[in-house]
Amino acid sequence: MALATLDRRPPSLFRQGPTALSKLLICAAAAIALMVADARLQLTPPLRSLLAAALQPVQRLLLTPIDSYELLADRLRGAESAMRAEQQARQQLSQQALVLARTQQLALENEQLRRLLDLREQLPVTTLAADVLYEQRDAFSRRVVLDRGRNSGLQPGAPVIDERGVLGQLQRVHAGSSELTLLSDREASIAVRNERTGALHLAYGGAAPWGMELRFVAANADIQAGDVLRTSGLDGVYPPGLPVARVAQVERRGQTSFARVMAQPYAVADRARQVLVLKPNERVEAAKQEAAP
Repeated sequence: MALATLDRRPPSLFRQGPTALSKLLICAAAAIALMVADARLQLTPPLRSLLAAALQPVQRLLLTPIDSYELLADRLRGAESAMRAEQQARQQLSQQALVLARTQQLALENEQLRRLLDLREQLPVTTLAADVLYEQRDAFSRRVVLDRGRNSGLQPGAPVIDERGVLGQLQRVHAGSSELTLLSDREASIAVRNERTGALHLAYGGAAPWGMELRFVAANADIQAGDVLRTSGLDGVYPPGLPVARVAQVERRGQTSFARVMAQPYAVADRARQVLVLKPNERVEAAKQEAAP
C-alpha cells in the first residue's frame, strides 16, 4: 500500500517538453501553411464573410454612441462657427454703419461750411468763424457755448448766424469761450421786416411751441402763415436782410385789437455746428462811445 501511494512522475527538473524555439518554428510553419492554403484554395473568404455578417449588428450597436457623439460634436462645431460668423458680420455692419454715419456727418458739415463761406462773402461786416461746443440744458433759457471768446476779439451783444439765418446774440464772453442766447430764449428780441409786405415788427423769444412771437400786430394787419421775416437793420446790430423766421400761425380774435402771431426760427441750435460771429456795427459802436460819459 505504501508503494502504491508513491508519486512515480519524474521530478520537475527532469520534465522536458518542446523548447520555445521549437514552438516558434511550429507556429511559423503552421501560419505559412495556412496562408498558402488560403491563397490557393480560398478557404478563409467565406468564413470571413460569414463572420462579418454575424458581427455587423454588434458592430453597429457598438458604433452607435460614437456616431451620435461625432454627430453632436459636428453640430456644436457648426453652431459655434455660425455664431462666430454672425458676430463678425454684426461687427462689420456696425463698423460700416459708423463709417457711413461719419461720412454723412462730414458731408453735412462740409456743406454747412461751404454755405457759411458763401454767406460770409455777402455780408457787409467783419465775421469770425466759431464752432458750437454744446447746448446748455436749462428749463428757463436757451443758450449754447461757442469755442471762441475774448481772446478772439468777441464782445457781448455780437450777433451770431449760421447758414440758415440768425441764431441769436452773445450774452457772456469768457477768455476762450462765449455763451450764445438763442432767438427762442424768452429774453431775446429782434427787429424784423416782412419780406412780402415790408411791414416792420418786433419778434420776441420764449413763445412755445414755435419759438418766437410777433407782438403788437394789429388784428387787421396784412400778415399770414408762411411769410418770411428778415432782419430790418434798424437796430444797428444785425445787417439788414438776414433770414430770421417764418410766420407759422396767425390767430385773430374779435375781442382783442391785436393778432397773435407765432413764428418759427430758421436757424436751430440742434443742427448748428459752425457759426459766424458778426462784429458789431461800427456806427453803433461809435454812437455808444459818444454817449458814454
